[in-house]
Amino acid sequence: MKHVNKALAAICVQAALFGHAAQAQETSKKINDNALEQITVTAQKRTQSIQEVPISIATLNGEKFESMFSGGDDILALAVRVPGLYAETSNGRVAPRFYIRGLGNTDFDLAASQPVSIVMDDVVKENVILKSFPLFDVEQVEVIRGPQGTLFGRNTTAGIIKFDSVKPTEDFDAYAKMGLGNLGTVNFEGAVGGGFADNLSGRVSVLSQNRDDWINNAYTGEKDAFGGFDEKAWRAQLLFSPSSDFSALLNVHGRELDGTASVFRANVFTKGSNDLNENYVRDVVYYDADIDGNGPDNNPQKYENYGASLKLEFGLENMTLTSITAYEEAEGLSLGDIDGGVSLFAPADINGDGTEELTYPGFIAFGAVTQDNLDDLEQFTQEIRFASDTDDALSWQAGAFYYDSSFNVTSIDGYYGATTVFHENTTWAVFSQLSYAVNEKLNLTGGLRYTYDEKSLRVGQQNVNGFALVTGDASIQDYADINVDDDQINWELSANYRVDDKTSVFARVANGFRAQTIQGRDVAFEGAPSVAAPETINSIEVGFKSDLLDNSLRLNVATFYYVIDDVQFSAIGGDGNNTALINANKGTGYGFEIDSQYVVSDNLVLTAGYSYNHTEIQDDTLTVLPCGANPAFNSTGNCTVLDPRPDGFKASIDGNPFPQAPEMIVNVTARYAMPMGDDGEVYVYTDWAYQGETSLFLYDSVEFKTNGNVEGGLRIGYENFTNNYSVALFGRNITNEHNVKGAIDFNNLTGIVNSPRIFGIEGKINFY
Repeated sequence: MKHVNKALAAICVQAALFGHAAQAQETSKKINDNALEQITVTAQKRTQSIQEVPISIATLNGEKFESMFSGGDDILALAVRVPGLYAETSNGRVAPRFYIRGLGNTDFDLAASQPVSIVMDDVVKENVILKSFPLFDVEQVEVIRGPQGTLFGRNTTAGIIKFDSVKPTEDFDAYAKMGLGNLGTVNFEGAVGGGFADNLSGRVSVLSQNRDDWINNAYTGEKDAFGGFDEKAWRAQLLFSPSSDFSALLNVHGRELDGTASVFRANVFTKGSNDLNENYVRDVVYYDADIDGNGPDNNPQKYENYGASLKLEFGLENMTLTSITAYEEAEGLSLGDIDGGVSLFAPADINGDGTEELTYPGFIAFGAVTQDNLDDLEQFTQEIRFASDTDDALSWQAGAFYYDSSFNVTSIDGYYGATTVFHENTTWAVFSQLSYAVNEKLNLTGGLRYTYDEKSLRVGQQNVNGFALVTGDASIQDYADINVDDDQINWELSANYRVDDKTSVFARVANGFRAQTIQGRDVAFEGAPSVAAPETINSIEVGFKSDLLDNSLRLNVATFYYVIDDVQFSAIGGDGNNTALINANKGTGYGFEIDSQYVVSDNLVLTAGYSYNHTEIQDDTLTVLPCGANPAFNSTGNCTVLDPRPDGFKASIDGNPFPQAPEMIVNVTARYAMPMGDDGEVYVYTDWAYQGETSLFLYDSVEFKTNGNVEGGLRIGYENFTNNYSVALFGRNITNEHNVKGAIDFNNLTGIVNSPRIFGIEGKINFY
């Protein structure tokens, strides 16, 4: 694997030198000359060329974006497809966890706070369920690296992923896209839009993603018991623009999901190794979890989410006024057989060798099944922003932001019963940003934001219908309400210098703030709630952006260094799989990103990206319980811990990398087209992503570390420009890699593995 590492790194460096391409705008239309298209972004809440913004940014759209989702993947498909960006989950197609430059949060609770902010159509999606809204009819994705607190400000110590849907216009256009693949995969996406009347236009977009169940439950003998999904989503937009001085955009959207939560696989690692062992079979598991007494549940997942936003824009004298009002609601449930196997001591000959096993696969000390119900999630946001609208050297923005959310989570355990906690969060902020063009070459920007944040937790019912009350392992506790609040000022300073009309250099210093967090999950398992203090980050980055070789090569490079005080982590583990929020004294990170694109010829386009992230926890007193360790039972755990263990049980994490922070990410794409007459082309498109060494948890162990995960995609198709249709054969994870994406570390050596190879055919037609 080291040789693969070095080879891929060498390929990346060569691609960067000769034509590395960083997530730039790509098009499925025929390329007529060797010239890059200009990319515009709204990372600073105004439309600018990506080459002029003093921030490290990557974009995704067009063919590259569509190819990633051709197999029916969810938002997690973005992981390692952009330098410095990673994503994972232990909660199926909901509750994704995002990481930028190594900074994220492994907390799997539905109240988890994340340092990466998700903004969809100008609306922040704070709750982890809202972050998973399906992606369709997307115009562009912007990955904005580093703290972005002065303009966005919702827990943006790591960065922002910004999604912009295609907006209504007065011109008619529509498309329909259909895909069929193995495992019963059926995907449909379509949209239609245009003018209805004078000054009134609209657009309706829909998505349907389906896959049959394909995983067998060998415990019950049920074939194709689970693993599939049925997801529907829609969006309706109405734009009223009676004059150049006023517009109103209404966005109403929804999604419904009926599928499978994450699939946990018991004892798929052998102690002392992180390789998948003989207990792992991709389409077979042994599940006995029965939370309702009606037989094994097979990890069901159901969620609904509906929302609306209204964006008003007014043209005033020498300025504009923007108001964005939004409301979101969601509810649903996920159930997981957390131990990933059978622990009922029901003897079975699972290997067919005449030997009966009491628990399988491997030893499972006790069964664990948990269902989490999210109820009554409501999120309301209001933003008001004024911005200058002149050609003066000085431009400015100023505004205010309000956020309010509430929800409750009921955790249902097969032994402890049902426990409910109630969360509330209110935030308001005022912000401003100034930019000054010193001359034609130098532009300076400064930003300031004041934020006030308050959160509360209240414990409701406890251990309802729990057998643990009978055995005495549980009791009703009198937990006082928790109320915390804090306020901070964040700032940033940046400079962009145009060396010439093709090259610019930039520098940026930024301060970010992530508010305090409350974690109430452990109440369901006889543990007290935990609170993490706010974290603050100071970040510096420098870089350059250039369009070279007669505008055929784009090469953007940024290097960064950051320090986080009181960095928030989630300590997950021990033999009870407890989840507690903790603060480390400091966390540091440094590295760089390379984004590039090379139009080699009319027929060949190459892109590539590379990032290196070094992260480190700095706290010589902080320890955590690893992989099933429990001093009360003299258990040191199930895995091979490499950290010092001062008391023989807990592991010291000082000097360790952040969890789920890939040290290196490499991604490359290539598109080669061959003209077919005057109106079409045949093309081949491939994309590959590589994930370097990644620790899954806070502590360092042999088993819970990955390195060298690779996945590739392929499209071979025909596109007709005259009749506006295309058809393609596609494949995702074409080499059928078995990559470990996560683990459960309390009861046994349980892993979470990526999806299998998906291949099929896809057709698309556009109407204008």
